[in-house]
Amino acid sequence: MSLFVAICDDEKEMSGNLEGVLINIFDKLNLAYDIDVYATGEEICQQLTDGKHYDLLFLNIEFSHCAINGIEVGHFIRNSQNNHAMAIVYISKHVEFAMQLFDIRPLHFLIKPLEQTKIENIIETYLKLADYRLESFTYKVGHDLFKVKMADIVYVESFDRKLILHLSNDRQEEFYGSLRKIYQEQFAKLDFLFIHANYVVNYDYIKIMRSDKLTLVDGDTTLPISQNRRKEIRTAYMTMEKRRK
Repeated sequence: MSLFVAICDDEKEMSGNLEGVLINIFDKLNLAYDIDVYATGEEICQQLTDGKHYDLLFLNIEFSHCAINGIEVGHFIRNSQNNHAMAIVYISKHVEFAMQLFDIRPLHFLIKPLEQTKIENIIETYLKLADYRLESFTYKVGHDLFKVKMADIVYVESFDRKLILHLSNDRQEEFYGSLRKIYQEQFAKLDFLFIHANYVVNYDYIKIMRSDKLTLVDGDTTLPISQNRRKEIRTAYMTMEKRRK
């Protein structure tokens, strides 16, 4: 595995220290990595617009000389670029910013000054999630076997004896099968929720969770939660939330 990591903070000393800690962690884990450091939100947004890819971003919220802040950068990544795979770790001196980050779905929130043990814990959490992102879902159409990345699956729908994969690039794939069977065989061990007899949903694409329904990150798609599964789904969802923090 090779990790592409970015640090975006206008405090040069903090950025340098964080880069050094990350290098030590990755070297100990014998991981290949590439780390880029940016001083403004505009810089990283431009690089992402030009096609630069990052797996993990450590992003400051407040910038002294920057037209956009870290929260706006996060919305750019999630909404303008429709990138929900990049893991974002926010950094701030002020804990009250944490409540403004819900829609961005950060991996974690770090308070300055940074503690090495907390950074190590974040990398450990990220690597566990990365294992899932590298996994593939397999399905058959006729005699042909197909694969798609688990991380690209937004939700699976059962309709008229068919299963429909709704993917992050707005593509759909159809095949015949049992939703319950594929959930038990391939999704149950990962962060997917079997919310209804007709729907299995990827936690990473849930924007709003209510007792009877959920809304996906596109803001338009709303899926029902079966009445007899609501308590179970709520518990599973909260467990996933805690594991990501």
